[in-house]
Amino acid sequence: MLPRPTKYSLVSGVGDCKYKLNAFDMALLDAGVGNLNLLKVSSILPPQAERVEKLVIPPGTLTPVAYGTISSDVKGELIAASVAIGLSEDTYGVIMEFSGKCSKEEAEEKVCEMVKEAFKIRDLPLVGLVSEAIEHRVEECGCAFAGVVLWY
Repeated sequence: MLPRPTKYSLVSGVGDCKYKLNAFDMALLDAGVGNLNLLKVSSILPPQAERVEKLVIPPGTLTPVAYGTISSDVKGELIAASVAIGLSEDTYGVIMEFSGKCSKEEAEEKVCEMVKEAFKIRDLPLVGLVSEAIEHRVEECGCAFAGVVLWY
């Protein structure tokens, strides 16, 4: 079992180049997580986790991240990715991710509604909500990425 993360950061980035995987790599670099080994996780923010703006994680570290991403090779297409975290008073939080062919504002609205629904399902009071979203107009092969990095 891995230790429970004590910190979290919201990140986002975009990339655009010849290949989808390279565009994804560029988006990760733009988000500040491109030199980490990301472990995709689901939707729970650990209790008492502290929000930290600047990531300080050594390259190559296995790093849990809840994220949404989208890639497209349709020139001119608008793509977006977003994450949101619902915060409770004294227990865990809930993370939701969304990506789609839409604007940043639409992606952020959708993911925030998903958080509200998750709290309703859990019968938890929602006391705070934070989100991060990004959009990109595809030039060649584009990618949008938004994530919640959980770290120690």
